[in-house]
Amino acid sequence: MATALLLNVLIFLTAAVLVVPIIKRLGLGEVLGYLIAGVLIGPSALGLVPDAEGVLQFSQVGIVFLLFVIGLELKPARLKLMRKAVFGFGSLQVAITTLVLGLTALALGLPPVAAAVVGFSLGLCSTPLVLHLLGERQELNSRHGRHAFALLLFQDMAAIPVLAVIPILAADSLVSGGMTAVLKEVAIAVVAFTGLIFGGRKLLPPLFRLAAATDSREVFAGMSLLVLIGAALLMELAGLSMALGAFIAGILLADSEYRHSIEADIEPFRGLLLGLFFMAVGMTAKVGLLAQSPGLVLGLTALLLAKGASLMIAARVYRCGWRETTTLGVLLSQGGEFAFVLLTAAGSAALLAQDLVHVLVLVVSLSMAATPILFLGHERLVRPLFKKPRPKRDFDAMDDDSPRIILVGFGRFGQIMGRALQGLEIPYTVLDINADHVDFVRRYGNKVYYGDATRLDLLDAAGARHAQVLVVAVGDPDISMRIIHRASKRFPHLKIYARARDRHHAQLLMRAKVGFILRELLPASLEMTREVLIGLGVPRDQAQHTIDTFRPHDEETLRRQLEVFGNEKKQMQTVRQAAKELETLFEADEDILTRVEEIPRRQASDGDDTKRSANES
Repeated sequence: MATALLLNVLIFLTAAVLVVPIIKRLGLGEVLGYLIAGVLIGPSALGLVPDAEGVLQFSQVGIVFLLFVIGLELKPARLKLMRKAVFGFGSLQVAITTLVLGLTALALGLPPVAAAVVGFSLGLCSTPLVLHLLGERQELNSRHGRHAFALLLFQDMAAIPVLAVIPILAADSLVSGGMTAVLKEVAIAVVAFTGLIFGGRKLLPPLFRLAAATDSREVFAGMSLLVLIGAALLMELAGLSMALGAFIAGILLADSEYRHSIEADIEPFRGLLLGLFFMAVGMTAKVGLLAQSPGLVLGLTALLLAKGASLMIAARVYRCGWRETTTLGVLLSQGGEFAFVLLTAAGSAALLAQDLVHVLVLVVSLSMAATPILFLGHERLVRPLFKKPRPKRDFDAMDDDSPRIILVGFGRFGQIMGRALQGLEIPYTVLDINADHVDFVRRYGNKVYYGDATRLDLLDAAGARHAQVLVVAVGDPDISMRIIHRASKRFPHLKIYARARDRHHAQLLMRAKVGFILRELLPASLEMTREVLIGLGVPRDQAQHTIDTFRPHDEETLRRQLEVFGNEKKQMQTVRQAAKELETLFEADEDILTRVEEIPRRQASDGDDTKRSANES
């Protein structure tokens, strides 16, 4: 059995390695490559892996991992801001598309209930396909990317109750006890949903603190997988979607200090399993039906893709711009993975004939295969007509293969270091994600590359394997932590020096065991404090002594706060205790206190002398 399993794994990997790069080189994207590879090794072609249905069921774990990672990126505050798009735009699109497709199915001769199920099922889009296409083009955070995600999230939630209702619809009426059974299922789902949210808030922080305390990457990765799979399984047992459970777990961890470490551990699994999912979709497509009834299959596929028009109507009603509307219409025109589940369930419940189910599943598969091609055509032919932002720029090619230092971020902070290193003739490579800024600083002779340092392949190309030091000088704490977590795992030999935006960021860096941390405002603030004291009349050596007393005390306070990280109550206690300790330290320094207390008296005396001189004059 182990030999057969390894052989299947070898077949999948070989097909992916041979087919996907070719399709991607043609500019058609990875998804279409995986779909074609699946068709080739599936029962419809070479038949190298016969159990296509079993592979598809297992590969849906890839969707679970995808939704977990998306949840990690989506903080609760941001989700709250998106509620109008999720429930407003999402419900509008589902209603319009279901109505149009349902009436079309009714006109083609299906009974009303069956037509409604078909209309809703085909109205759903493919979450992994759409998000993968957006991710390839780095458009997940664009306006159309956010609206697409909101719509997909609502669709995934809407599919769950429909799946539960299909067996009841098959009975054509609510038989005795039917409503009771439905209410019972709903109650179980609500309890599981609520329990996951409130239980996760209480249990997840201490669990991850415990895992992090072991200093074992394997234990921490195991904890990440345990939470992900546990949440997904809980929702599945409650009759809900595994993907929904994983998504909620991700959201609960989105504000955690461990978010970037968790994401780094999960990312490799997500990519592999999503690729397996798309290959499984290609395997399950009964391509033979296309040869038997090409007109019917291709006609229905074109009809399904035309649902993009109904989606554009919803987008315009929701007041989206024309550029965004056309992009969403093409991007979300395909059928989705939930269509497989719903149509299969409808066939099992005798709502739909099995032959029709097979045809519709093939139509959905073909629509998924067509979407990358349509989206590419839209990107090249339609988008330029709107004269919006300039085309996406490729990252720069890097020729520095032996820098001693890699400097990430070349703003005000990084440029000062760069000038000093240049004066010392120390070879270094600079990476910055702001293309306009890169072009600007190049005018002054600086050697800067446009690149995303969160991508390990670009860090590698910048010379990370041979460099000694990585300086992370970016201002965004999230991006900073993502770079550090990924770089420290791939290039453990690098000494990491990091700029901290504030105390919280500094504590995150300390938890990541960064070698040297500089809080960007601390040195300037202390210098200003020293000069203010001198301006008040305190001798320079005494003012410097004050700064020298404050700085180690503040660093010790930061370390103590780190021990109670995440516990706001204990953090506040630490701050109050540190303030008292600092007062005690300054009270012990009688010279400085005496000088400071004398300042008002001296100023008052100087003022009296000035007035007396004026009166005498």
